[in-house]
Amino acid sequence: MVSEQSTAQELREALRPLWRRLVADRTISLGKVGILAYLSKHGPTTASTLATAEKVSPQAITVTVRELESLGLVARTPDETDRRRTWIALTDEGYTKLAQERSSGVDWLKNAITERLTDDEKKTLDSVIPLLHKLVNDESAK
Repeated sequence: MVSEQSTAQELREALRPLWRRLVADRTISLGKVGILAYLSKHGPTTASTLATAEKVSPQAITVTVRELESLGLVARTPDETDRRRTWIALTDEGYTKLAQERSSGVDWLKNAITERLTDDEKKTLDSVIPLLHKLVNDESAK
């Protein structure tokens, strides 16, 4: 019988070096990439929406958005009807940086899959991907 504890530990140990290799060439933090990705998917938004989406404090979002703005990756624009609200949007440089960060490690992983796995192993790997998504998808747990 399979032990969930054992499976969880083995999965963690298998994913840790893989994750390290995938992010080894990243130039900005995972949190910053998350913000850029959210803005890319959802468009301009407010700091409070970002804080909720990224599960961090509004203060942390404010600091991070300022850092991203200083890098030219996001722009803040006051709302035209409510000056208390500020919209945060990706700049062209932000889209470019997000694409670079997302591709970090992907070439290595593609080559590793191509060179190290058999066709049957590639099919098995493909079949596991939906299960990994299910583990982190909050909606699937309900």
